[in-house]
Amino acid sequence: MNRFFTHNHSIPCQMKSLSALAIILFIAPPIAKAKSMQELMSPYVAATWKSPTQGTFLYRHSSPSKMEKGTKYPLLVFFHGAGGRGNDNKGQLVDAGGIGAFDKAGLMSKRGSHVFAGQVPKGERWVDVHWSLLGHKMPKVSDSMRMAFEALDAYVADKKNQVDPNRIYVMGLSMGGYGTWDAIQRRPDFFAAAVPICGGGDKSFGEKLKGLPVWAWHGDKDRVIKPSRSRDMIEAIKKAGGNPKYSEIKGRGHNSWTDAWNSKEMWEWLYSQKRK
Repeated sequence: MNRFFTHNHSIPCQMKSLSALAIILFIAPPIAKAKSMQELMSPYVAATWKSPTQGTFLYRHSSPSKMEKGTKYPLLVFFHGAGGRGNDNKGQLVDAGGIGAFDKAGLMSKRGSHVFAGQVPKGERWVDVHWSLLGHKMPKVSDSMRMAFEALDAYVADKKNQVDPNRIYVMGLSMGGYGTWDAIQRRPDFFAAAVPICGGGDKSFGEKLKGLPVWAWHGDKDRVIKPSRSRDMIEAIKKAGGNPKYSEIKGRGHNSWTDAWNSKEMWEWLYSQKRK
């Protein structure tokens, strides 16, 4: 008898468990499927800039997911690292997982932002200085930076893009961190804010950069580009009377872009800036 009742009592228990599981499965939201590289790349239009002086420059650009007539939208200029160099017009976004980070941050959807990302050919740099140096004076503009500015100016000037000239932001990592510092040194009044990640610049430009919102990032264990490169730039701006932000990540090596991109505070800060 005991076996009989034990067996019968177990059936409704199992049914209850199955019913509860069915309810959970019904209520629980489906796990989002990771986007493929093709899906991530699809919003970015491949383009080639032919310089009126000399050379060609590969870049990709994307627009806000929704655009309304008469409304102007922000634009993020991205300078990739050494791993993104080449001539495929893709590497600049694939490098260091940038394209995934931008999608996660909802740049085109949530932020309603344009993205502009150029590509440096193999063997060349955004800034013609060696990364191991503990300091440098700003050299002659590189061909890639010169043409990046030319293509960017044309993109901003194109009325159909509806770019807000007061909300143009710049960000870059490693080689592109140098590129970010270089870009704002050459055009301190063009950008609304800058996020240079594990890069370095010319300390003598502290005075020119004191009015520009800057948030620099660096890992304190970075052996590729010394954290002193970011520290020195931040200190130079502060000495000139500026108020830059600086995040030095403890225990982090060269990939401090991971911390920057995962910071909701950073994205909120960046897209709240407006050129005065």
